[in-house]
Amino acid sequence: MLRTMVFPSRLTASAEAVRAAAEARGLTTVQPAAAHLPDDLVAHHLHAGPTFADAIAPASGIACLEAPPTCLADLPYDVVGRTITAMPIRDAWALRYPAFVKAPNDKTLRAMAYTDGTRLPGVDAVDPETLVLVAEIVSFTAEFRLHVLDGMMHASSQYAVHGCLHLGPLPAELIPAAAALIGEVVETLPSAIVVDVGMLDDRLVVIEANAAWALGIYLSDVDAALDVILRAAAPVGDLSPHDKAFVGPVTARATLREGGMR
Repeated sequence: MLRTMVFPSRLTASAEAVRAAAEARGLTTVQPAAAHLPDDLVAHHLHAGPTFADAIAPASGIACLEAPPTCLADLPYDVVGRTITAMPIRDAWALRYPAFVKAPNDKTLRAMAYTDGTRLPGVDAVDPETLVLVAEIVSFTAEFRLHVLDGMMHASSQYAVHGCLHLGPLPAELIPAAAALIGEVVETLPSAIVVDVGMLDDRLVVIEANAAWALGIYLSDVDAALDVILRAAAPVGDLSPHDKAFVGPVTARATLREGGMR
């Protein structure tokens, strides 16, 4: 049976490459004008941001795999190379020192270094119970994106050097360290996921783990990345027992309301 893959109406160059690879593989691709599908269209996969995915996936029976919200905070210090704590944003408002703060699996909060908790969006803009990850501020000398499938690095690309966009391959000498890191986290993640890793004090550590269906591929091999994306957002009936614990929310995520900074 031919399968259908849904994309948003506007695509990045990365998403265009994924769409072309999907069509070359025989999938039908669809780009609806709005975040809903015609009643007679059956969708099996998607590649889009969280808001679009939340609108499309539930009605289509697509299971979108994500890392657990507290995944980074739960990993050993040696794996992430810095202190990371999960907390409701109401607790983060009390921080009186600089920290890097992000929402775990979406873009409801701008991921960045905040001088202190008073600079975070306040109660007029976000639910006080919203979970955030608060991390020690560090500087990665280089950053790499790994598309992971069944616990193995399936595709890879460098995407930054000293915090600035800089595309290239994953250096051959880092492949063993990257594979070892994946081995450290594989049991805590779904079978199809993206793990970003970075060089910190001359060693490779995990930066974050995010949904493959929502991320760009940079210079990764597009067909290999597509393998991961298709598994990461697929029909519920295709779920393995392992992946059932990693299906993301099917209701709309909290979004920032218009308002000032706390």
